[in-house]
Amino acid sequence: MKLYKTENGPVIEHRSEFYQLPETDWDVLINRSDIEIVLTSLTRRAIRLYRFSPETDALAPIGNQEVWAAGVTYYRSRAARMEESKSAGGGDFYDRVYSAARPELFFKATPHRVAGPGQNLRIRRDSKWNVPEPELALLVNSLGQIIGYTIGNDMSSRDIEGENPLYLPQAKVYAQCCGLGPAILVCEQPLDPATGIEIEIIRDGATVFHGHTDLTNLKRRPQELVEYLFRDNVFPYGCFLLTGTGVVPPDDFTLAVEDEVRITIEPIGTLVNYVTQSEI
Repeated sequence: MKLYKTENGPVIEHRSEFYQLPETDWDVLINRSDIEIVLTSLTRRAIRLYRFSPETDALAPIGNQEVWAAGVTYYRSRAARMEESKSAGGGDFYDRVYSAARPELFFKATPHRVAGPGQNLRIRRDSKWNVPEPELALLVNSLGQIIGYTIGNDMSSRDIEGENPLYLPQAKVYAQCCGLGPAILVCEQPLDPATGIEIEIIRDGATVFHGHTDLTNLKRRPQELVEYLFRDNVFPYGCFLLTGTGVVPPDDFTLAVEDEVRITIEPIGTLVNYVTQSEI
């Protein structure tokens, strides 16, 4: 079952059919521990929609939740981070955190910094090396339970982070730095480890980068990441947690204005965003 946020309220996709739910508080709905049961019940009295497009009608599936992220959870990410920060003497940090008991967790975005399907993501004006990071995003309720999954795009300024690992917040957190959507996949069982994550970047009508990984390459269990995030932390509305990237473009690649970024996780759908440059 998939859940979409729209201007007219929540929409459920069930067995390839779309249903408009009765007026419901989004933050209350996606914080339910019994969300699957609630959505099934609501579907029985929902209005069937005959015209609905996830790419054009869905908003970012976020209310008052924070977005957090995990880093260096894939070997490919470890290698890229070590290379970009080598000259700054920080390469060893990433090798150590990859193997450490404690994961790297960092704050990523508030709701107003998040872009939904079809919306623009930004690259920083003071950066010359920017990449998207396709990631599985967990929806976690206030009790620390994983109750759904969506697609995340953790935009990153690699030259800023590579200059000094302490610059990570500037490389990661800025206006429209995070993509989420198009849907929340609601399911009680963890995703199949064979679930693939695919990214395609299109420029002037041509594919300039294509990459793929799957969850078998994720070093840390999603629940392990959640357990560390919730240590001495409270999320009254729940939160989203990006689980890291296993796809990194080559070092000579950087995003350009008007690029189209398409991230697909098959059970969830495809998140499409467009690149613009910050004017703030």
